[in-house]
Amino acid sequence: MRNILLGILAIISVSLPAQELTLKSCIDTCLQKNFSLRISRNELQIAKNNVTLANAGYLPTLDLKAGYNADLTSSSGKLRSTGNTESSYNSLDHSLNAGINLDWTIFDGFNISTTYKQLKEFELMGEANTRLVLEEFVADLIAEYYNFVQQRCRLENYYNAVQLSKERLRVVEERYNIGNFSRLDYQQAKVDFYADSAKYIKQQEVVLSSRIALNEMMANEAVYTPIETKEKDIEADATLLFADLWNNMLEKNTNLKLAESDRRLSEMDYKKVLSRNYPYVKFNTGYNYTFSKYDTNSYTRRSNWGGSAGITVGFNLWDGNRKREKKNARIKIENAKLERDRLELALKAELGNLWQAYQNNLQLIKLEKENVITARENHEIAIERHMLGDISGIEMREAQQSLIEAEERLLSAKFQTKLCEISLRLISGDIDIYMK
Repeated sequence: MRNILLGILAIISVSLPAQELTLKSCIDTCLQKNFSLRISRNELQIAKNNVTLANAGYLPTLDLKAGYNADLTSSSGKLRSTGNTESSYNSLDHSLNAGINLDWTIFDGFNISTTYKQLKEFELMGEANTRLVLEEFVADLIAEYYNFVQQRCRLENYYNAVQLSKERLRVVEERYNIGNFSRLDYQQAKVDFYADSAKYIKQQEVVLSSRIALNEMMANEAVYTPIETKEKDIEADATLLFADLWNNMLEKNTNLKLAESDRRLSEMDYKKVLSRNYPYVKFNTGYNYTFSKYDTNSYTRRSNWGGSAGITVGFNLWDGNRKREKKNARIKIENAKLERDRLELALKAELGNLWQAYQNNLQLIKLEKENVITARENHEIAIERHMLGDISGIEMREAQQSLIEAEERLLSAKFQTKLCEISLRLISGDIDIYMK
């Protein structure tokens, strides 16, 4: 079933035109279409919409209210003066009221102003969170892009290995037919050819998986659309400087900015607790109208209307929780500072590890490039000697395997160096350099 599915996807892929991508065009497409980024931008818009004077409590509330009441009652009473009993049954009283009222908290110990500052801080945190999502996504996208380049290069290496094994099998078969090579040489050449062909077929599946992952990240509905990258090889940036990365990390790292926002919010929470030490001032005004209709009252109907206004000044003397809340708020401030320091130390350690891996991989690239040149020369010599019958098929295979392994190590070193480069750019807050 799996082979049938792969075959169907291969047929579909052949029928579709290949989409040529550069890293920049791939990033631009993802920024516009990726679902995760679009959700993150919508969440940021919610945080922006929340920054209003009304949400902070600066503005008054204005209510328009109306109501209707009906009372159906029966009563009985004895008059003191005459001793007679008077009764009424099923008396229906109506009451209709309407009014407009305004309530406004003028001052509450700086609680409102602090709340507004918190809303603006939440907006900044929303921007930082959106940037964090963007940075991590772009880093993952770049890594997947170069993984696709790596897998395509590996596929090409395996294809070349198949061609070499195919040519070797052809030569050995001809020599076997005329008696120059043994059946063992011929059988071994066939085994090696089949082994290389199997690797090549398996690698096609890996390339397809990487291609599908890229299309998914770009929100392409046809996730099996063929892709051709402009970059045919992986070239790492060897010009990074540790001092620049260090300074940029301390200044621009998004996680550190979020930690700073957490600390500022903790300080604002403490100020809101302290605001309860101050009096509060509230203002209210309104205009109301009431109409009543009676069955048994001395009035058959009555109307009242008019305005009202008032100011309330109060002071909370004691609520039993303020001391506890102040202590906890101070602890939260201290924890926010400690968390920020912990994060900075962790980022410094991560930066140091990444830098060392980056330097080591740059050295490995130089070493493996020389090794590939040597392995290729050895393979060419082995081919000539094998054609002359000076070396066995096993020795020939060893030379071929040495070349394949050398190419694989070089490709892996390039990819690992690129991953280190991406991670260094990410931790230093410079990942947007790939978007330019």
